[in-house]
Amino acid sequence: MEFTLKSITEGQLILVDKPLQITSFQVVNKIRWGLKSKHNLNKLKVGHAGTLDPLASGLLIICTGKMTKKINELQDLEKTYTGTITLGATTASYDLETPIDEKFPISHLNEEGLIAATKKFKGEIDQYPPIYSAIKKKGKRLYEYARSGEKIQIDSRKVTIHHFDLKKIKLPDLNFEVKCSKGTYIRSLANDFGKSVNSGGYLTSLRRTAVGPFKVENALTPQELLKKLEL
Repeated sequence: MEFTLKSITEGQLILVDKPLQITSFQVVNKIRWGLKSKHNLNKLKVGHAGTLDPLASGLLIICTGKMTKKINELQDLEKTYTGTITLGATTASYDLETPIDEKFPISHLNEEGLIAATKKFKGEIDQYPPIYSAIKKKGKRLYEYARSGEKIQIDSRKVTIHHFDLKKIKLPDLNFEVKCSKGTYIRSLANDFGKSVNSGGYLTSLRRTAVGPFKVENALTPQELLKKLEL
């Protein structure tokens, strides 16, 4: 990925491989700081095209300058993820953010049945976002209701799963690859898949490998990017 100070100032797409345990906003802030401290670019617009949870790694598209106008268009692109669903338990957040709240049997599960169950999720489906999410309802984010214990009705949304393939089955863990539309919550897919096989499921790892034609193998780590921004 090649860029110059001029191309960044005018408008550039930068592919970043976001590590675990930091927010997408923190990645943007690191880049803003690098451009400000090294090149005095205080007023340059910098944004990202699609949030990744702190517990997810992978491709984050950063836009600078006039390319920030492309953010909505980029957010509409299909996303590809790999990760792990762990069966036999659930959590309130549908991932590792919150502790296990219930356990379920897995002794009845087999490879043939698990692969067959993925077919129920292919195509357009109704999906309920996790209560631990940033979606707004009545002026508040859903995770604010979750943390305060206040009950709220969550509305389902239409999303499209283009493919949902199990790459490795070693119970209780399923390694998967999913290609999906904008707005799909892989955490919800993990939870719903667990229910569909008469067990429970939650997401234990997630990595975004592609956004439309953009691939994570062409991305830089934040450290590599900051070094390049020294130009």
